[in-house]
Amino acid sequence: MTIAQEKNYQVTVSNKQILGLALPIAFAILVPQINFVTNNIFLGNLDQSSLALAGITGVFYLIFAVVGNGVNNGLQAIIARRAGENRIDEIGKLFSQGLRIVVLLSVAGIVITYFLAPWIFSHTLSDPGSTSKVVEFLRIRMWGLIFLYIYQLGNAVLIGTNQSKFLIYGTFAETVANIILDYGLIKGRLGLPKMGFNGAAVASVIAEATGMLVVYIVIHFKGVSRQLKLSKHFEFDAKNIRLIFVQSSPLVMQYAISIISWEFFYILIEHHGQRDLAISNAMRNIFGCFGALTWAFASTTNMMVSNIIGQGKSDEVIKLINKIVKLSVTCCFIIALVLNIFPHTALSVYGQDEDFIEHAIPILRVVSLALILMSIGTIWLNAVTGTGNTKVNLAIEFITIVFYCIYVYLVLGYWNLPILYGWMSEWLYWIFLFTMAFFYIKSGRWKNKNF
Repeated sequence: MTIAQEKNYQVTVSNKQILGLALPIAFAILVPQINFVTNNIFLGNLDQSSLALAGITGVFYLIFAVVGNGVNNGLQAIIARRAGENRIDEIGKLFSQGLRIVVLLSVAGIVITYFLAPWIFSHTLSDPGSTSKVVEFLRIRMWGLIFLYIYQLGNAVLIGTNQSKFLIYGTFAETVANIILDYGLIKGRLGLPKMGFNGAAVASVIAEATGMLVVYIVIHFKGVSRQLKLSKHFEFDAKNIRLIFVQSSPLVMQYAISIISWEFFYILIEHHGQRDLAISNAMRNIFGCFGALTWAFASTTNMMVSNIIGQGKSDEVIKLINKIVKLSVTCCFIIALVLNIFPHTALSVYGQDEDFIEHAIPILRVVSLALILMSIGTIWLNAVTGTGNTKVNLAIEFITIVFYCIYVYLVLGYWNLPILYGWMSEWLYWIFLFTMAFFYIKSGRWKNKNF
């Protein structure tokens, strides 16, 4: 069944509309996190060294993954604005130019990794054996960027035009492929070669390719491509390329410095020993999986704020944000409560001993509170993205990261305190982001921004 010939892409400020958008997005965001967790569960059962190193490789890959996410979030806001303005013909033009950009960026990411990763990790990791394993893994893993970026582009089109329900097909296919291939390639089962640590890299690349293929099959057969004219307008369009760069480049820089600071955090953790690095990797997985719903609400905020402004309803923006915050906080409070009641269950999936779990539980409690703070801060920050003032996003992120990096360096590098105190940096991070984004939105200085 295809979408209707005449479709209304404008949104309304209602809980039903918010949840209708957010829940499929949550599933789509959850899938990459499930892939990370799946990799780490299999690697944790392989050995603790592999689980520890998966944290470093995972965050390094995320640095480049969020570059594509930045481009596509900027593009999503533009698409949502055009949908709100009912200028549907412009969406196909934006898609074709976005495709040009993300392919070039993915190639750049692969080249940078091949030449710079050995130098970076040889100067930052304390164990030469770990350096060689990390570099070898990443030289396989980074080939997934091409598929991931194009996959994200398809998701941006679906979210930006209020059709997030179609995301579930690609994400489900990616998850199934990743679990099966992890099981087969890491330990050599299902007739597949035994590749150990590198098997997780190969599995993830193939899974991303699978997700990309399925989402575009869905876009074609559900009639989205025809309705939005995605297969036309492939000629070079300098105006739209410039618009995408202007809106997306601050987000790319914002997300990149955020994840780079997290890599800095993990490098400091590595100096504390293998157990602490493995615990921190597990925390990242838990943060990612249980934060997926909040990030979905954040993505919904970006899209809906832009769409509402496109309709000329700027006065409804703060009302919309408050509705989304209430839903986001409620969900995260329930998740944090469950994590604190059943911490042993949440940590036992990694196949580690009681010493690992005993030391990880206090950190899990810190992370659970950080999830609640994130459920507020990230909504307000993505509201700024939806207004089109992405340079403000970058400024907020930069100021926050400066204080974050000073904190983690003093706590983990200079004073060499336990990593429990290092993870409290997440509290500082989300409080700073929320405070600056809140006062910017309340100021109303974004109301005359057009693109």
